[in-house]
Amino acid sequence: MTARLQGVLRDVPAPAAAETQLVLLDGFQVLSDGRTVALPHGAQRLVAFLAVSRRPLLRPYVAGALWPETADERAHANLRSTLWRLHRRDMELVTARRNELKLGADVSVDLHDAQLLARRLLDGAPGRPRLRTALAALTRDLLPDWYEDWVLIEREQFRQLRLRALETLCEGLIDAGRTGEALEAGLAALAGEPLRESAHRALIRVHLAEGNVGEALRQYRLCKRLLREQLGVGPSRQLEELVRDVAGRAVTLR
Repeated sequence: MTARLQGVLRDVPAPAAAETQLVLLDGFQVLSDGRTVALPHGAQRLVAFLAVSRRPLLRPYVAGALWPETADERAHANLRSTLWRLHRRDMELVTARRNELKLGADVSVDLHDAQLLARRLLDGAPGRPRLRTALAALTRDLLPDWYEDWVLIEREQFRQLRLRALETLCEGLIDAGRTGEALEAGLAALAGEPLRESAHRALIRVHLAEGNVGEALRQYRLCKRLLREQLGVGPSRQLEELVRDVAGRAVTLR
């Protein structure tokens, strides 16, 4: 295993469990002491918006962002009503200080944990989680059934981050000689975006590391066909050279 990817399969100590957990991956959920807390959709939007922002926000900005097609006075009234409903509950999901709002300090967020894990993988930091932990965190989308602009932007940013992390994990496992696990990581990256050539390249490297030249060529041809049919482009020279050079012989690419 390369020094940059040392510890890729080590366990890391789990942080102390927060009393309140906010789930944003694969859907919205609030858990308090392990029990689901029901929130109206307006409250869900506010909590999720503050969690994604990860910093204190001014009330006018929050009101305008969450109710963009509403007059300012009405947007502020909607925000006050939403805060009142949240503050009636026996937990501090949102902290209000003067003219600022932020997520409660004792609320843990699965998105934040997944982002940290992905960046640790990309940075080559030691003390990384096991494969199962990585796959569980990095194969889920942010609020997949929400279609507001701010969600779409954050979802795409997280998607790119997690796919890059999965590819990096795949490469690290190849270097470690753990090709079976590398295959799982590579397939997870490809499932996140079948037209992502870098994910196809990672899988081809797995097959070549295992001596499966036929599987590598099959993956290459699948990638080539998808790119032609879906995007009208051909594979990059980087991909073609990978198949030729790493296989150790000239290959006729059809």
